[in-house]
Amino acid sequence: MTAPAAQFTLDARRVAPDTRHRGIIQTAMGKYEVVRDQRKLWFQDWQGARNLAARTKFAAVNQLDTHLAEFAKNLEARGTKIHWASNAEQARSIILGILKAKNAKVVVKSKAMTSEEIHLNDAMETAGCEVVESDLGEYIVQLRQEPPYHLVFPAMHLTRGEIQKTFQDKLLDAPTDNPEDLTMVARRVLRQKYIQADVGITGANFAIAETGMISITENEGNARLTAALPKTMITLVGIEKVLPRLADLALFLPMLAVMGTGQALTCYNTLYGGPRQPGEADGPEEYHVVLLDNQRTTLLADAEQRDALGCIRCGACLNVCPIFRNVGGHTYGTVYGGPIGSVITPHLRGLQDWKHLSFASSLCGACTETCPVKIDLHHHLLQNRRNAFAPATGKPSWWQKTAFKLFAPVANSPALWSLTTKLGRFGQIFHGLVKGSALDPAQAWTKTREVAPIAKQSFREWMKERES
Repeated sequence: MTAPAAQFTLDARRVAPDTRHRGIIQTAMGKYEVVRDQRKLWFQDWQGARNLAARTKFAAVNQLDTHLAEFAKNLEARGTKIHWASNAEQARSIILGILKAKNAKVVVKSKAMTSEEIHLNDAMETAGCEVVESDLGEYIVQLRQEPPYHLVFPAMHLTRGEIQKTFQDKLLDAPTDNPEDLTMVARRVLRQKYIQADVGITGANFAIAETGMISITENEGNARLTAALPKTMITLVGIEKVLPRLADLALFLPMLAVMGTGQALTCYNTLYGGPRQPGEADGPEEYHVVLLDNQRTTLLADAEQRDALGCIRCGACLNVCPIFRNVGGHTYGTVYGGPIGSVITPHLRGLQDWKHLSFASSLCGACTETCPVKIDLHHHLLQNRRNAFAPATGKPSWWQKTAFKLFAPVANSPALWSLTTKLGRFGQIFHGLVKGSALDPAQAWTKTREVAPIAKQSFREWMKERES
């Protein structure tokens, strides 16, 4: 099995030069940016909203033990069964135990990134269950046997023609590449699965401590059907999704919609508070909520980076990240891609195995600037880099040590730094002569990008000339 860092490098080298793939992503991102910026103007004070959201989430994270206890108590009061999972293995075991007790054969799922995180689908299929994703994007990539490409847009990387071919190959029904026609094909298949399903599994966007309710945001209504039709419902939710008050949704629901999809508000926003109560027409007879830790408390213990637990999974940082736009979502090799994934994946899956993600960044700061809850993402990437080579956690390679030993005296000497700038200008002339040939020293870089030109005159040189 290829190491994550080596696999990332292989996939990035394959995807980055693919101009067709890049064009698809740039087109999608361009449309998103237009509507996102329009909707942000609907807020009376967008920066004020960000400040309030950041404070609310940070306060919730810092009092997580209290809020989780309140949340669980309120849910249990209405008949919900609460399960605490310390890690992925335990979460899978809990859910498989519920499926076995119900003799479940067909499971229908709405979008749940936590289920991707713990590889739940594979475990359920190994146990003999038919598992069907009900979110259209998730269903498409499931048919293609691919992981989701993006936190919000699982099938962003596919064209209508590719989706049509997938439906033709897998469902034997794809009359045109018209999105509405293809949606109707999926709808006919999925409606039958809802009726057949023994268990429905959902994720959660927020967990409200005050009322003991799960909040789910969607645009297709598939989560509602997943929750309403099967007799047993399971929600798998990360413990960091807690919000203190129901009133907090007045800010977070529109904020998630604006930054996630550029909508003023998503089509369906539903609260689930327990199994079907007396007098209610629909809903599950039995409701289970699995609260997943899976290293989140380890991140909580890190005072420097715990604000990363405030992420609302809107995907906005992915949308502005130049690295994500070039290497694509699948290259990250983990369910959480882009800047937020590069920050939290080393915590969730091991710093030494996943430290390369924190180096796959331009550190431009666009992610921090766009984050609706003001997570200090680009500084967290630097902190991960530092921690990866701290004496207690890891050692730099010989070439890294050599590079920094050579760089340190140059960086600490104004005279040497000035000399390297002057030499760089001559090197730039040489590079222009050999660019694209075997003699090009920067050919690994120039395969996919241009080398930035060195200024003809540095600021220090300009100041000296001006003062003379």
